[in-house]
Amino acid sequence: MASLTIEPVTIEHPPATTTTDYRFCPRCGGALELRQLKAGDLARLVCAACGFIFYLDPKLAVGTIIRTAENRLVLVRRAIEPGYGKWVFPGGYVDRGESLEAAALREAREESGLHVRLDGLVNIYSYAGRTPVIVVYAATAIGGTLCADDECLETAEFDVPAIPWDDLAFRSTHDALHDYLAGFLHPVRI
Repeated sequence: MASLTIEPVTIEHPPATTTTDYRFCPRCGGALELRQLKAGDLARLVCAACGFIFYLDPKLAVGTIIRTAENRLVLVRRAIEPGYGKWVFPGGYVDRGESLEAAALREAREESGLHVRLDGLVNIYSYAGRTPVIVVYAATAIGGTLCADDECLETAEFDVPAIPWDDLAFRSTHDALHDYLAGFLHPVRI
């Protein structure tokens, strides 16, 4: 793999949702109020009527860095915000009850049209003040036809020197591609 010196990008996922964004209990409709449940912990939203604790947890996402038979990397140009018009590797949110690996395979197929084999875990990325935790896999294309879905303006294969570093959508995209090209790869059980 190529050795590159790459400057980090500053594009971020949108800020995390705050406690002021929610006012009513999803269980009973009662008013939510901030309470400190345990000394030293953050204040949590608690329903004044039923006592339900409304945790604002991170959202889990997966991404897949796909290498083609021509030894190129697949990127998709986003047709949605955040990052409209910017490049990312295929990825998205994990559905409730879905394994990380199944989500990575699904998102790769949905966003690029490719069937892939997961080769390993590149890394896990999280950033202070941001909601998503992004789990990024390395993969090899094993079938399908490269195409864009409704969340992508286009798909493309890039030789490593042609990766559009200045036009990547997110810090996690930059960090994961940099780690992948540096050879980061952890085995996974599938």
